[in-house]
Amino acid sequence: MTDLRTTYLGCELKSPLVVSASPLSEEIDNLRKMEDAGAGAVVLHSLFEEQIIREDEELHRGLSAGTESFPESLTYLPEVTQYQQVPDFGVPNGTPDMTVYNRGPEGYLEHVRRAAEAVSIPVIASLNATSPGGWIKHAQKIEEAGASALELNIYFLPTDPALSGSDIEKNYCELVTQVKNTIHIPVAVKLGPYFSAMANFARELDKAGADALVLFNRFYQPDFDIENLEVVPTVALSTSQELLLRLHWVAILYGHVRPDLAITGGVHTAEDVLKAMMAGARVAMMTSALLRNGIEHLKRVRQGLVSWMEEHEYESVRQMQGSLALRSVPNPAAFERANYMRVLGSYRLRSLGSWRTGMASKE
Repeated sequence: MTDLRTTYLGCELKSPLVVSASPLSEEIDNLRKMEDAGAGAVVLHSLFEEQIIREDEELHRGLSAGTESFPESLTYLPEVTQYQQVPDFGVPNGTPDMTVYNRGPEGYLEHVRRAAEAVSIPVIASLNATSPGGWIKHAQKIEEAGASALELNIYFLPTDPALSGSDIEKNYCELVTQVKNTIHIPVAVKLGPYFSAMANFARELDKAGADALVLFNRFYQPDFDIENLEVVPTVALSTSQELLLRLHWVAILYGHVRPDLAITGGVHTAEDVLKAMMAGARVAMMTSALLRNGIEHLKRVRQGLVSWMEEHEYESVRQMQGSLALRSVPNPAAFERANYMRVLGSYRLRSLGSWRTGMASKE
């Protein structure tokens, strides 16, 4: 019997297949289908920091309505300063209206409760954030609602030329530490790939208390509408080609940091999952594949995973995890550079070979 079990964020999962945050998780029936199709856990769609702040600001305005009618009323309520953005790490001007996005904070908490009751697999809540602040207290409410763990999806694009890389990393770590000090459930940190020293930053997040690192967030790039002179949003689903960057960094980090490692982005097939495990990931997360092929695609991936393992005589997922990681290589940087040169050389040789073959056929 092939053993697909793995551990992630302190939970034992029946398989390494995890559904990452997406609109699919907004429906309880979909969560049940994911469990039936073989998902080991599910990450709910994100609650945004901006939504929490907006709700608190509206509550403040409602409670303070009329307090300025008389001079002495000005001191009835304190100013809500704890929810202001950190000046050098805040939300830029032009933040979209979050009143139209998903359920809002209270609705999100109710969804977490219902999800935790509906399925037996771990339900991981998701907070999409940019900065430390008073909104972090909401993480405790998510824990109380029944989430097995929390994924902190840090989505911040540093456009201020005055912001240094070290300042950004420091704020990320402070955010993780504040969340960890607020709740008792495990915390995963979902990151983008754009850091100058990823290995060092991973170690700093380890020190800050992260229980898992999810590599990598996909930044959706806006496009230009040159006819109407507008910047327009675009959404492109991932392909298996995007997996390579994730494999690269998980293989480097495996065995060098304490947090669990998860791969998200580019996971579409059983082969993709196998590669993720061999690189050193505890779980492989997918969304684009399910949006493209439906939730039932999980069954096909799971069956492909089992078939390959039986054919190659692997008894368990744990047996293969980290088998292709770089921890046994004395100098990973030199190893990666050597591979880089080999890739360039092989492409050049293939190209020349094709050209010569074409010339010979013309002669």
